[in-house]
Amino acid sequence: MKVFKEQFALNNYLKTKTVDSIGLVPTMGALHFGHLTLVEKAMNENNCVIVSIFVNPTQFDDISDLNAYPKTLEEDLQKLAPYGDKILVYAPDVRDVYPGTATSSNRYTFGLLETTMEGKKRAGHFQGVATIVHKLLAGFNPTRAYFGEKDYQQLCIIHQLVAQEQLPVTIVSCPIIREKDGLAMSSRNRRLNQKERSQAPLVYATLKKSIALKTSSSLEEINHIVTSTFEQNPAFKLDYFCIADARSLQPITTIKPDQTARAFIAVKLGDVRLIDNVNF
Repeated sequence: MKVFKEQFALNNYLKTKTVDSIGLVPTMGALHFGHLTLVEKAMNENNCVIVSIFVNPTQFDDISDLNAYPKTLEEDLQKLAPYGDKILVYAPDVRDVYPGTATSSNRYTFGLLETTMEGKKRAGHFQGVATIVHKLLAGFNPTRAYFGEKDYQQLCIIHQLVAQEQLPVTIVSCPIIREKDGLAMSSRNRRLNQKERSQAPLVYATLKKSIALKTSSSLEEINHIVTSTFEQNPAFKLDYFCIADARSLQPITTIKPDQTARAFIAVKLGDVRLIDNVNF
C-alpha cells in the first residue's frame, strides 16, 4: 500500500506502472467493514485500486457536523494495509482538492433528484458531493467507481453526473452492509453512545415493518404508522420517511405494477443523523 497526499504524485506513480483497469473507492474515512467490501469488490474487478480518504467540506451544510465528523486516518491506513501493493491511497489536504483560498462547489443541474429527502433537508449537499466525485473521476480516470446503496440518493445523483459530464467510467452500486442487529454500517455510528447504539436498530426494524404492511395497508397508512413509531420513541427525531419511485426519487401514493419503489428514512438519535433505505 502506498499513500499519496497529492493527486499529481499519485498520477505520476501510475505512469510508471502497467495498469489495465483502475477501481476507485471514494470515502470520507472512518472506514468500517462496509467500506472494505467495496475495496474488495474493486480489487476483484481491477488490477489497481485507489481509495480516497477525504472529508469533503463542500458537502456539509452544518459546520458543527463537519467538525464532528470522525477523522481516523492512521486507523484507516491500518485497515487497508493488509490488502498490499494493489491499493493506492489518496489522502489529500483540502488545498490539493480545492487550490487557492476558495472552497466552494461547482454548479450542476440535477432537477428533482436533489430537491427531495436529503437534498431538501441539506442545502447544497449534493452540489458538494458532485463536485468532489467529479474531481476524483476526472483526476484519476478510473475504469470503475464503487459506491454503497446506503446513500442511495447520492448514487442516483452520481449516475446523473456521469451521464451529464460524459465521464468514461462505470458506476458500480454495492448493497448496504449491516450490523448483526440490522443497523446500516456508517462512519457516523461510532459517534453513538452505548445507549443510543442499543436503540439505533429501531430504524431498520421500522423499515422492515413498513414492507410487511404493504399487503394490508395503504402507503398513507404506512407513513402514519412509521411516524407514530418514532413519536412513541422520544430518543429519536424523525427527519423524514418517504416511499418513492426508485428512479425519480419522487414520493408516490400508490405503487404501479411496473414500478420499483424504495422506502427512505432519516432520523436524529442524540446528535447523530442516521439514514437508511430498502427496496419496497
